[in-house]
Amino acid sequence: MNTPKRYTITAALPYTNGPVHIGHLAGVYVPADIYARFQRLKGNDVAYISGSDEHGVPITIKAKKEGITPQQVVDKYHGIIKKSFKEFGISFDNYSRTSAKVHHDTASGFFKKLYEDGKFIEETNQQLYDEQANQFLADRFVVGTCPKCGNEESYGDQCENCGTSHNAVDLINPKSAITGNVPTLKETKHWYLPLDQYQEWLKEWILEGHKNDWKPNVLGQVKSWTDDGLRPRAITRDLDWGIPVPAKGGEGKVLYVWFDAPIGYISSTKEWAKREGKEWEPYWKDQDTKLVHFIGKDNIVFHCIIFPAVLKAEGSYILPENVPANEFLNLEGNKISTSKNWAVWLHEYLEDFPDKQDVLRYALTANAPETKDNDFTWKDFQARNNNELVAIFGNFINRVLVLTHKYYDGQVPPSGKLSDADEDTLMLLKKYPQIISKSIERYRFREALMELMNLARLGNKYLADEEPWKQIKTDPERVKTIMNIALQIATGLSVLCEPFLPFTSKKLKSILNVSSSNFSEKNSIENSWNSSVIPTEKGTNDEESLALTWNDVSTKNTLLPSGHQIGKAELLFAKIEDDEIQQQLDKLQASKKANELANKVTEPQKETIEFDDFTKLDIRVGTILEAIKVPKTKKLLQLKVDVGIDTRTIVSGISESFSPDDIIGQKVTVLVNLAPRKLRGVESQGMILMTETPEGKLAFVEPEQEVSNGRQIN
Repeated sequence: MNTPKRYTITAALPYTNGPVHIGHLAGVYVPADIYARFQRLKGNDVAYISGSDEHGVPITIKAKKEGITPQQVVDKYHGIIKKSFKEFGISFDNYSRTSAKVHHDTASGFFKKLYEDGKFIEETNQQLYDEQANQFLADRFVVGTCPKCGNEESYGDQCENCGTSHNAVDLINPKSAITGNVPTLKETKHWYLPLDQYQEWLKEWILEGHKNDWKPNVLGQVKSWTDDGLRPRAITRDLDWGIPVPAKGGEGKVLYVWFDAPIGYISSTKEWAKREGKEWEPYWKDQDTKLVHFIGKDNIVFHCIIFPAVLKAEGSYILPENVPANEFLNLEGNKISTSKNWAVWLHEYLEDFPDKQDVLRYALTANAPETKDNDFTWKDFQARNNNELVAIFGNFINRVLVLTHKYYDGQVPPSGKLSDADEDTLMLLKKYPQIISKSIERYRFREALMELMNLARLGNKYLADEEPWKQIKTDPERVKTIMNIALQIATGLSVLCEPFLPFTSKKLKSILNVSSSNFSEKNSIENSWNSSVIPTEKGTNDEESLALTWNDVSTKNTLLPSGHQIGKAELLFAKIEDDEIQQQLDKLQASKKANELANKVTEPQKETIEFDDFTKLDIRVGTILEAIKVPKTKKLLQLKVDVGIDTRTIVSGISESFSPDDIIGQKVTVLVNLAPRKLRGVESQGMILMTETPEGKLAFVEPEQEVSNGRQIN
């Protein structure tokens, strides 16, 4: 038996300053999980690694905002993230955290090795400093105008608008994110990685060596960086949260988060290997190992420039064979924003749809932002479930299971003489593992999923063409062959869908009474948190024939032997109703409103007035008699209001909140002695007093009890 090929697969370490949302899933974790599960099914030796990124400025900013310590922040969100990943079926072999001792030791060891080998430049120069906060302004502690694209909200280490990475002193018009003050410059010492010394090597390694197999967006960013000319990059920071710099003069300084975070892949692998009684070094130092980094496009520079330069400087590590970065996923037409709470959070999705992990995996894969930014909508999510998973995949499986029980009490019937259609169908079934494999190996997961669904479509077409429900009356022997072939397709689907739909795969295999037979089971995967590849209970048939690999689907003539007993039919998917989708849309809008209110700027107090000024205001109760829209305006209504002393015209900007017909007879409060003013050619003779509800809607200020028009309010 050939030794399985070794894969080290990493998924970007999520920041523990908030939960994981669907943008993270679509960009990184779902494609990485598909790839890892696929490689296990192929019999390869896989280490699928990630962990929480618990250092850096965003953590300290979150701690200040919530009035807690950075450690409390990372403990809170590490727990939420890890639990939601586990419940969602992300099959990490190890999920660690960068606050762990093994990581501190590993990252410190990297720094010491490069320091001792003279790979760093030590410089004392001027950095931005907030005098009021008594703190240097690293990374996200400072905002300003990006020197490349002009974005006025660029951070000190990276512009999220154009993706450019820079130093804080490069910002135009910088301001402290702590106090809002304009910073000063103050001298401080730091260690720099001289990226310029690695520029030609990086160009040769990536732009020449991988120009045919890396994604265009990755190559494009790398080319842009190298064309601009690489400069030394500070890998230390003046902060009190992070890994202390293990060098003389490093007191009060920590390692830059983008120096320490990618090393977290290595420390997480060490943690896993120790637990499993394995050696960690082959997964990072053996040239027969394939290293693949799954990331979002905002992390390209760190995984394709900085981390490879660190590994090259260290000298004993392998380099990534690919970095398949995805673009961004938007939500209902707007950019996902954690600060604005415009997101679908994974832990909340799992609460609202506790049995629909695979539906979200499917929707995110079918609409994955592989080559451009894509948009997630709840209506598309519903349509993907109802029109594809239910109507195509689920429909085929249900018909096969129901008919097998109806005709043969759940036993696989023997196959007789095959027709040309039968042979063509079985031949196509055998081709699908290779078709899907080819797409996955090229990181085209949307394409691979489409091919999986084409196999389900093949099954539906076969049944529709052969019509066993009709032939059972005229040729029952023929129906045995039809159902045998349909069951082979169903079994093939149960294996091939596992990377994409692990919960569905587990359920379908349980019904068919088969299991997976892959390297991951032999590799102590029970110690991982994934349960969807653990063998299901076998029947009384020969175990080897019922433990199926990915390759079995293309090589075995029979996946389910005749006489094999299957379980009772169960629906794999359920329709999602309109009201469930509306609840999610309402939830988003409520979140948006709440965020707007929370961030609404309170206007400062106006200049002080005397009491006599206040007594000049004449405020009276009135009733709206007429209301019409002011032509060519969006907000203005022209009102006739009886204010007791007379009936007057008042123009009010309330058209977007109230229709004219709905406010006739409405009691209102009117400032009647306001000087007349023309608005769009109509003279307004007063002002209707309004207020705003907690939901942000306009409301009339009206008396609590019935009073006559003209009654003064003191």
